[in-house]
Amino acid sequence: MITDEIKSELFQWQDIKYRDFQSKLIPSIEPESMIGVRTPQLRKLAKQLAKREDIDEFLLALPHEYFEENQLHAFFIANLRDYENCMEQLCRFLPFVNNWATCDQMSPAILKKHRPELVEKIPAWLGSEHPYTVRFGIKMLMDHFLEEDFSIRYPEWISQIRSDEYYINMMIAWYFATALAKQYSSILPFLKEKRLDPWTHKKAIQKAIESNRILPEQKQYLRSLR
Repeated sequence: MITDEIKSELFQWQDIKYRDFQSKLIPSIEPESMIGVRTPQLRKLAKQLAKREDIDEFLLALPHEYFEENQLHAFFIANLRDYENCMEQLCRFLPFVNNWATCDQMSPAILKKHRPELVEKIPAWLGSEHPYTVRFGIKMLMDHFLEEDFSIRYPEWISQIRSDEYYINMMIAWYFATALAKQYSSILPFLKEKRLDPWTHKKAIQKAIESNRILPEQKQYLRSLR
């Protein structure tokens, strides 16, 4: 069975020291659910798996047991070249994503070519009860809709989110810090009017001030909005 083969190969690449280091960076999952395989090897294996005729067996075996299986799944989706297939696989997998790394590293290139279809999916993701689905939706708006396809309605969507989930609020802060670098005049009112919750408001300003893409005079003004 392909799932057993994958687990066997993953353990062949196990690095205990790397596992122990990585587990500290991703506290939302249990350390015992990590094998300890470095990302380049996982990306290589994901490309190999794409050639397997029985890959659906692995993709349907949800939830996965190990973090690295989730990473493989995410990298497989990221490599898909057909939009409809990619979106089908993505929507099936998102409810099972259980950490920020898998969420953030799942960035299918094909989505860039289908922004009108993609943006129609995002409101449902932002309204999900699953924290990493919400985080993924925010990240898609940050990755694909802050330049030529920017609309003020997108930060308005995000500013309305209220959550106790740390990894949602951190992504909101990251979004607004990035948006300030690309759409400063449009985004500034969200901070001037304090339209985010207090913690996320301060974190967004902090991340913007730390950014090399924000001008010194802009940083000085942002400090006054804390």
